[in-house]
Amino acid sequence: MKKKMLFIILIVVILLVCFIGAFYVWGMGAVSKEAETKVFVIEPGTSKSDVVKNLESAGLIRSQYPVLAYLFFSGGNIQAGEYELNTSMTPIEMLDKFIAGDVLIHSMQVTLVEGKRITDYANVLAENLEFTAQEFLDQVNDSTFLEELVSSGDYWFLTNEILNEELYYPLEGYLYPDTYEFLENATPKDVILTMLNHTETKLEPYKETILNSEYTFHEILTLASMVEKEANSESDRQTVAQVFLTRLRENWSLGSDVTTYYGANKEIGVDELTWDELNDSNPYNTRLTDGTMNGKLPIGPICNPSIVSILATLNPSDTNYYYFVANVCTGEVFFQTTSEEFYQKNLELSNSCAAN
Repeated sequence: MKKKMLFIILIVVILLVCFIGAFYVWGMGAVSKEAETKVFVIEPGTSKSDVVKNLESAGLIRSQYPVLAYLFFSGGNIQAGEYELNTSMTPIEMLDKFIAGDVLIHSMQVTLVEGKRITDYANVLAENLEFTAQEFLDQVNDSTFLEELVSSGDYWFLTNEILNEELYYPLEGYLYPDTYEFLENATPKDVILTMLNHTETKLEPYKETILNSEYTFHEILTLASMVEKEANSESDRQTVAQVFLTRLRENWSLGSDVTTYYGANKEIGVDELTWDELNDSNPYNTRLTDGTMNGKLPIGPICNPSIVSILATLNPSDTNYYYFVANVCTGEVFFQTTSEEFYQKNLELSNSCAAN
């Protein structure tokens, strides 16, 4: 009798083990042969058991119990985050992703507007990506990084001119304004290289014209950045470029307020310049009257210009003006050939704006 009872118990145990084994194998299989993609989120602090329960609730595993058993014996720390899973994956494949922290990385669309400074770009990028504005500016000013960019020869438009230590931000002007899509975990270096690649694409159709110019590309870009800030329409920009080029060739100072504001780290239309700032002999201030900036451009670009301003600089208007003044109320630009006409228009516009 005892032997018969033991035999029955043995059979029951064997059947139970077979059942558990079969259940485990079934439970550790994929729920489907069809790969239906699902995003699965693990919040920080979620326990392993809750993660497995949530997988079952999401229809990503057949049963929580075999998976819990696997986790109990295998160990491993599950990392919080957002994961891309699909119904053809096995629980082990999912858990491997969780342990490796193979999170879903989103891309972010960031719009960088023409005419803005690199410091403005740093703030916009910091608002959307995972680094600070200062970290971005530190990369922009990293001398080793800049030297590698120049020496690599990957960017024909980058020369030793950007290595001048007096430049506030060596890549100012070189980061083409546009709408970009960056991975949310992109580093400042990743962002800069992406933007430089886009700059190269935008400049490529004009490469021969640029290389055959009497000015270096750094000088063209510097002048284009001034044109960008001084005028809005394409025709006005071409004429502003003509004025600046004429003054350069005749060894006049450019006398541009926008460069003086940049040199003082102030924003035109927002800040006021002090007398000392107006007369500060920094390498951006083209309003100096002591002759040191006669026939000279500022040391580098003062913003990141559009291709329209670059082309206006390469193709200035066929005019012979020496002066211009803008109506700050309307943005309209007026051009003059003599200083008398310039001062008269200034007075006229001052009275007009005061009346409004």
